Amino acid sequence: MTTHEVRSTAAPHRSRALTITLWVLQVLLAAFFLSVAYSKLSGDPAQVEGFEALGFGQWLRYLTGACELAGAIGLLIPRLCGLAAIALVGLMVCATLTNLFLMPGMAAMAILTVALGILIAFVAWARWADTRELLAGLRR
Repeated sequence: MTTHEVRSTAAPHRSRALTITLWVLQVLLAAFFLSVAYSKLSGDPAQVEGFEALGFGQWLRYLTGACELAGAIGLLIPRLCGLAAIALVGLMVCATLTNLFLMPGMAAMAILTVALGILIAFVAWARWADTRELLAGLRR
């Protein structure tokens, strides 16, 4: 007789309070990222000036805005929210490093990007089982 290990791919049971907290946090983060994506993609003068100061041209502003927009939308889609959170953590790491090392006088802004990164990392951690299930489905 052969035995097979059976693993459940179902997400672990979360309390109702945690589920509600996660969705409220995700909606708030999505609203924030939609707002900053809009300012980048619509050509807000402060954004244009800031990205020009980096010296990479405006393509980086458009790319960053598109990533923020995709992340915000992903946070609102149940199957994608964990993966979107992981991508946004990466974006916040890049934003923090940029604020600290490439933009003189913007070190204080790094506090905001670190705080956002921590909140998004919590979402990514809490949604990890869902993300793992999504990635396993893609490998089939």
